[in-house]
Amino acid sequence: MEHILKATGLKKYYGKGETTVKALDGVNLEIEQGTFTAIIGTSGSGKSTLLHMLGGLDTPTEGSVTIGDTELAGLDSEQATVFRRRQIGFIFQNYNLVPVLTVWENIVFPLSLDGRKPEKEFIMQAVTLLGLENKLDSLPGQLSGGQQQRTAIARALASKPSIILADEPTGNLDSKTGNDVIRLLKMTGEKFRQTIVMITHNPEIARLADRIVRIEDGRIVSDEFPDTL
Repeated sequence: MEHILKATGLKKYYGKGETTVKALDGVNLEIEQGTFTAIIGTSGSGKSTLLHMLGGLDTPTEGSVTIGDTELAGLDSEQATVFRRRQIGFIFQNYNLVPVLTVWENIVFPLSLDGRKPEKEFIMQAVTLLGLENKLDSLPGQLSGGQQQRTAIARALASKPSIILADEPTGNLDSKTGNDVIRLLKMTGEKFRQTIVMITHNPEIARLADRIVRIEDGRIVSDEFPDTL
């Protein structure tokens, strides 16, 4: 399999001298296309910082991130914004849905920002797989937490990104709903050949992934494949 994402010598330092905080301290990571990787670690381990670096939401102190053939550091601000919108799907813990837009409008919103027409047939496949076909006219406030998170997953899938980055996607859900959402995310990833990188502090959720990368004190301390354990 080819690598869709590569981080090389990734460092993120805050402050100087004795007060320096090493949020990331030399991370090397390669993600293969079509795989589902969970990055786990305790609070403050650096996993959120790593996800933000991988998605181009923050710039490293040192090192590089390459998605496909594109090195993120080589893009200016406008190019980076367009690249993220077209190549990366983000799923956040707090869903980040627009409260005055319907479920359908939320799902296609990133496409409208890009001036692209939604591929209705493809999006409806994802919507049906996620069990949202009867909720398309609802507002986010009329949905349960699980339905809101599934809407966020559909939105991330809608632009057919190269990679999906999920930031604690089950953090606001009870354990059963959280497990259901991750299984659906895994199912959609396999169906649409999406590459998924998810951060979580929950080992049970992480074990649903193909690969578990543990990070502590800004460094990768283990890299495992649950199916082979």
